[in-house]
Amino acid sequence: MGAFGRTPTINKDAGRDHWPRCYSMVLAGGGIRGGTVIGQSDHHAAQPHSHPVTPADIHATVFTALGYDPHGITYLSAEGRPFPLSEGEPIRSLL
Repeated sequence: MGAFGRTPTINKDAGRDHWPRCYSMVLAGGGIRGGTVIGQSDHHAAQPHSHPVTPADIHATVFTALGYDPHGITYLSAEGRPFPLSEGEPIRSLL
């Protein structure tokens, strides 16, 4: 997974710019179900069409695969505020 996807259109310099709305990634090992495709983009590859997930959902999935409860573990900020390990939801169909 990169930091961003790329725009569905070519820019004036014959390149593609950062595009945070739709991107792809590969997960493997650690209990991840192989050969599973989650979600689909629209026909322009511009927006999620089905089953959109967030980076927080990816984090929660990885933590869950590693055996950590992403909502049950909290840590304290410098100010003493509790934060969950992840605010996302694990993608259960990958586990």
